[in-house]
Amino acid sequence: MRRSGSLARQVLFAGRAGRRGDGNVAGATTLLVPAAETDARTGRVRLPRLRMRRRDGLSRDLTALAPVSPAVELAPPVQLPPQLDDEPQSLAIPLLPGERTVARRIRFALVNACTLSSLMLGLSAIFIAVNQGDVRVAASLLIACVIFDGLDGFLARRLGVASPFGAQMDSLADMCSFGLAAPVVVYAWLNGSAPGWLLVPACALVAAAAAIRLARFNVSPKDGRFFCGVPTTMCAAVLALSTLIAPQMPAALRVSGVVLLGLAMVSSFPYAKLARLVKLPPWLLVLPVVGALVNYRMTFVVVVFAYLVSGPLLWIKHRKTV
Repeated sequence: MRRSGSLARQVLFAGRAGRRGDGNVAGATTLLVPAAETDARTGRVRLPRLRMRRRDGLSRDLTALAPVSPAVELAPPVQLPPQLDDEPQSLAIPLLPGERTVARRIRFALVNACTLSSLMLGLSAIFIAVNQGDVRVAASLLIACVIFDGLDGFLARRLGVASPFGAQMDSLADMCSFGLAAPVVVYAWLNGSAPGWLLVPACALVAAAAAIRLARFNVSPKDGRFFCGVPTTMCAAVLALSTLIAPQMPAALRVSGVVLLGLAMVSSFPYAKLARLVKLPPWLLVLPVVGALVNYRMTFVVVVFAYLVSGPLLWIKHRKTV
């Protein structure tokens, strides 16, 4: 018999372990592939016996399933084309979607100026309240915040410059003006007449409820008919008007009203929007006007209480119809 090759080829198969520091594969198996043997008399090819040798010294004999040709070579690794670098992206993010003309930019700046005005007025109310200034002036600034907050949304829709950036700006300004300035003004208003252990948690509850209310509003689907909970703008307006015109009531009752407003903001009760309130029967709209002429302080309390109660009543009515 004669051998068709003189040297045996070795093929490494990767084991389960990682690479060693010398470049070898830890736990690899060496497969010794001898060349095929041909019988000189009969011309028959004998199948070689394969021998596997592990790095740990163990070995095992295997019977080849097919003749191995000496001319077989390992296929070279496939060369993948180098990946193209990503195209450079601009770091500038357009704040105003759509056509970016000078006229639209001016309108966009006007709308955001209203939002920033609400933010500045809220900060001014905080400064006045913490410096023991006139609480009525701080409450009047909160009323101005409510006006500018409604104005920026109205102008954004009418001028066609509504954008996600404007929506986020409005939420941040609302958190400053209504989530922080309103409870600070209320604290300055009731400080001294209500115990601190009762007043501080009530004002902190309003701030936390405003943050939850604004975050939930940003991620919730919009309903054109009802609010889900009392909006922060309306809560701040009620607190500011309470500071200005609320009748003389016990301090505990006032603090209870503040807590009730905070809980109403994070509730899931449906509250009618202003557009639906205007469509009420005329006699319902005349009653508050007549009551304000008689006693505007008590009329204010009754109207606020009726609006807060309307949410649970609408919720019960909806549950019965479902």
